Amino acid sequence: MKAALEELLTASLQTLAGDVLPDGATTEDINLERTRDPRHGDFATNAAMLLARHARMNPRQLAEHIIARLPESSLVARVDIAGPGFINFFLAPAAYREQLTRALAAGEQWGHSDIGAGQRVQVEFVSANPTGPLHVGHGRGAAYGASVANILAATGHAVHREYYVNDAGRQMDILAASVWLRYLEHCEELIDFPANGYRGSYIRDIAEQLKATHGERFYRPADEVMQGLPDDEPRGGDKERHIDALIARSRELLGEEDFRIILDAALEAILADIRDDLEEFGVSYDEWFSERQLVESDAVAQTLARLEDKGLVYEQDGARWFRATDFGDDKDRVVVRDNGVATYFASDIAYHLNKLERGYQRLIDIWGADHHGYVPRVRAGLRALEMPEASLDVLLVQFAILWRGEEKIQMSTRSGDFVTLRELRHEVGNDAARFFYVMRSNEQHLDFDLELAKSRTNENPVYYIQYAHARIQSVFDQLKARGGDFDPERGLASLSRLDEDHEMDLMVEISRYPEVLEQAARNHAPHTLAHYLRDLAGALHTYYNAHTFLVDDEALRDARLCLCLATRHVLRSGLDLLGVSAPDDM
Repeated sequence: MKAALEELLTASLQTLAGDVLPDGATTEDINLERTRDPRHGDFATNAAMLLARHARMNPRQLAEHIIARLPESSLVARVDIAGPGFINFFLAPAAYREQLTRALAAGEQWGHSDIGAGQRVQVEFVSANPTGPLHVGHGRGAAYGASVANILAATGHAVHREYYVNDAGRQMDILAASVWLRYLEHCEELIDFPANGYRGSYIRDIAEQLKATHGERFYRPADEVMQGLPDDEPRGGDKERHIDALIARSRELLGEEDFRIILDAALEAILADIRDDLEEFGVSYDEWFSERQLVESDAVAQTLARLEDKGLVYEQDGARWFRATDFGDDKDRVVVRDNGVATYFASDIAYHLNKLERGYQRLIDIWGADHHGYVPRVRAGLRALEMPEASLDVLLVQFAILWRGEEKIQMSTRSGDFVTLRELRHEVGNDAARFFYVMRSNEQHLDFDLELAKSRTNENPVYYIQYAHARIQSVFDQLKARGGDFDPERGLASLSRLDEDHEMDLMVEISRYPEVLEQAARNHAPHTLAHYLRDLAGALHTYYNAHTFLVDDEALRDARLCLCLATRHVLRSGLDLLGVSAPDDM
């Protein structure tokens, strides 16, 4: 609908070029948008106001010229000038009936498009460290990332979904040491567990399985493990020094082979849990990319060598630093620590270089809001390597705050005091979790209301939308129970009978769907789709409450059923893109 009007407007402006308007008059900022108030028509454009200076006339005067040059169209009932020079288009009812016909023909593909033109897009999301189960904060990133990927795919982009597994580095060493200490407890050793270790019950479970599999292979006396270590935080010491010394002692006593066995056992158990959790949540990936693989393939070393060849790495205090300030960052960054180990930042530069070398034209990284300071340094790395920085979009997801009544739940993977994504899903269900997570913009904090998510009332948006879908199915079930037969062709031939205000409102909402998907894709904004589905459900409920669908007049009945069927297609399509089911019965 919008595209058809844009063609009419473009044709009008082209006939004015060289006459009223000079050649090359800027038209890039012209907007054609749906109006919020139906008294101002269906669509409005600011074209006359933007081009009035070029035409050397006032906007209303130019608007008259534009309207006079508009090609004839059966879609447009009339065109008015409003305010300082807005041009308002009032569409003919036939225009919306035509859109309804197209929607019925397209089925659940209605609204899908090829605006992406096959652009190869890599969407990396969640990528939580495999050091514990996913919590409700990770759930928001999962729901948002999966929805963004689905919407991009529906609008013609070639989407690759990826999870970056941080299976190398210091956090994995802390995980291995934590599991080993719990293993020693299973061997009946009394352990002074470090303040900076991972404390969740899942660590004890992994340690128990480790002992069941390997017996006392990894047993060492606690006194030998703890002897000479610097004091931990509870005793007034430095928890970071303590945990690093403990890791070094673990490697010394176990040897690299056994330390790696413990680390891999923990990694495999936790990663398997994360995979299962996400799959049960309806979130799937095309690839799980290993950081360890990146390091062991020398990709990190080769990336650092490229930076060194450019003179962009220097030594200071025993560490090696990247001159990030030369490329827009607020300070230089360590890429190799004084112990010779590459930093996470070094791996991240290599990883983003790897993404581009795999041929992706756009990279979308979906990170938690606490990573906002990390964005400039990654962009600096891309600039330094002369990679197309504009190919990277970093979308930050604000925190999801879970409420139980008046109680705000705190989350920390170290302490183990957190609500897992699995617990949330089991309590409210996948559908409510997926929908509630994307109801608000990713840039806004989300207060997750458990009681609302579980309620079966119209105040619960996911219930309200799903109920609209189920209501439509109930109408067709009632027709079948009465022995009636829906004839779509008869309904299509009778669409002119749909002249009630509620019917027009519903047709207008259906016609909006392609524009909503395009907007959601361009802005990476699944919340616009969520809000649209609630509006569409509201129009259906209003229509359902005001009219009888299964009337004796078969032509009118089938026309109304065509309208219901198109609404059902859009509801199913939109919910599917958000990872929410569309039940036939509730």
